[in-house]
Formats: sequence, C-alpha cells, structure tokens
Amino acid sequence: MIIVMSIVQGIGIIIGMFVLYLLIVALVPGLTVPEQHLEKAKQLTKEVEVKPSWSRKDVSFKVKGTSLSAWLYLPENLSAPAPCIIMGHGFGGTKDMGLEPYAVRYQEAGFAVLIFDYRHFGESGGEPRQLIWIPHQLEDWLAAIKYARGLAEIDPARIALWGTSLSGGHVIVIAAKDNQIACVSAQCPGLDGRASAKMAFKREGMGYALRMIMHGQRDIVRSWFGLSPHRIPIVGKPGSTACLTTSDAYESFGKLAPENFINETCARVLIRGDKYRPVKEAPNVRCPVLLQICDNDNLTPLSAAQETEDKLGKYAEVKHYPIGHFDIYFGDNLEKSVRDQLDFFKKHL
Repeated sequence: MIIVMSIVQGIGIIIGMFVLYLLIVALVPGLTVPEQHLEKAKQLTKEVEVKPSWSRKDVSFKVKGTSLSAWLYLPENLSAPAPCIIMGHGFGGTKDMGLEPYAVRYQEAGFAVLIFDYRHFGESGGEPRQLIWIPHQLEDWLAAIKYARGLAEIDPARIALWGTSLSGGHVIVIAAKDNQIACVSAQCPGLDGRASAKMAFKREGMGYALRMIMHGQRDIVRSWFGLSPHRIPIVGKPGSTACLTTSDAYESFGKLAPENFINETCARVLIRGDKYRPVKEAPNVRCPVLLQICDNDNLTPLSAAQETEDKLGKYAEVKHYPIGHFDIYFGDNLEKSVRDQLDFFKKHL
C-alpha cells in the first residue's frame, strides 16, 4: 500500500509540474517572435506575374455560418454544364498566391475552376486570424465541393480536386470520404505529418524542435483560456524561428506571396501537424489520383509518397520530377506539371 501511495504521489507531482510548466509557457510575457518580412525575397525574381482572368468571378459560400471567399472561372462559350476542378492552397497559402496561372490554363482547356481561401485566411472569415486548423480546412473542402455541385454551370458528376503541399494531403482525405469525386491531383503532396516532422528534426536539430514545441504549447494553452493567439512566422530565413526555415521556402514564398500577405500563423499547428497522416486514408480512395513527386523535396519525404502510391494501388498515376518542393511552382517546372495535370484531367473528366 505504501508503495502504491508513493507511486500515486509521484505521478501527481509530475502532473502538477507539467501543468505549472504549461501555465508558465502560456502566460509569461516576452515570448514574442520577431516578424519575418518577405520584401527582400520579392526582389529576387519577377518570374510570377499574375494576370487576372477576364472571366474570374468573386463568389462566396458558408461553412457553419462563416463566409469563405472564392474565385470561380468558367470556360468561354459554355453551352453545357462543365467539369470543375476545385483548388485549395498548401500550408499558410491563399488563393492569390500563385494559383491563378494554373486556373487560367484549366479554364482555357474547357474546365471550370473554383479556388477558395480557407477559414481564418485571406479574404475568408473566421477567428482567430491566421489559424491553420486541419479539421476546419477539411470541412472547408467539403463545403467547396457542395457549393460547386450546386451551381447550374457545373456538372456535379465531374468534380476533380487539386491540392498542393499540405492540401495535397487534404485531397486524398476528402476523396476517401466522398466516393463521387471523379479524380484527384496531388502536387508535391504532404502525405504524412509524422514523417515530415522527423525530416524537419533531422534537418533542424533538437534545439529547433524544442523551441517549436514550446511555441505550439503556448498558443494552444492560451486558446483554452480564451487568450489572444501566440503567432509565429509561417516562413523565415534559415536559423530563424518560423514554421518553415529552408532557404527555398523563404525565397519561394517571397516570389509567390502578394503584397498584403500576412507571414504568420497561430503556433498550435506545430504540435498538431505530426498527427495528420493522409497516407492512412489512401486505401479508401476509389478514383484516379495523380501524384506529382518532387524527388529532391526537403519538406515531404519520398517514403510517404511511395507508401501512398502502394496503398492507392491501381488508382495511382505517378509523375516524378528531379526538383525541390517549391521548384514546381515556377518556370519550365510549372509548365511541365500543368501539362501533366491537363493530360490527367482530360483523361478522367
């Protein structure tokens, strides 16, 4: 009995110390993170010049009472309901961040396109601002699909999903839930948060990992008490405190981000992201999936892509590119990826 009581007391002390630690992390002042500005990166290139489509329409739809902002592109001389490609961006991205060049190409090929901002980001509603919350983003995808299917100009039986990076995992999860999706394109997809976290740990080291955990804990505990969010930069220079700190991430966000881009997110995503594993949903997908794999990707491990391909089986169509994670958004690499996507969509839509 004495031994049991000692064990219980020891466990109680450990729990109490952990609760005290969380309260200190959440409430102690002075743990703000310096902002990371992207202006210098924006001066590096003029590669990405967005020319708004002549027929782009501003539309919106709601998720649990919150309005989501979207762009709708319809083919010229539309005489019958068109197949539709629904697009959502990756980690911290907004619809005005390099997606229009894809949408215009699809529109010119005869497809309708719907691009939306997630709740908490861009022109969509939702509080707190800059919150990457995966359950919300998945709900937003389902709402976008419902909205597209309800449009007279769209053929509800020919809906495709297009995702990139983090949303490349989202589209796998959604297709596993909705067996009416015609096909899926997943570009440099984030398919296994655990594997990506391990890759980041090897690249950045223990010190970085512990700092990120602390920032994530501070934000999520503050949310429990209804306090203001604790935010950190989405992307930063190597060695800085940010979610993404590879040099190609910082430079690429600078090229893609509009002038009004807000380079920060609620830090709680840092202790939730490794729990998100779309690869586990792949066996439930019953439509063709184009996996576009960047072989030199330093954010999403090739092992996760291979496992997803294996689980998809006959539904997987795979393209490999000898480039890094962000290279696929620019120049000849973008053109190659779009050509492959168009071939895929024409085949399955």
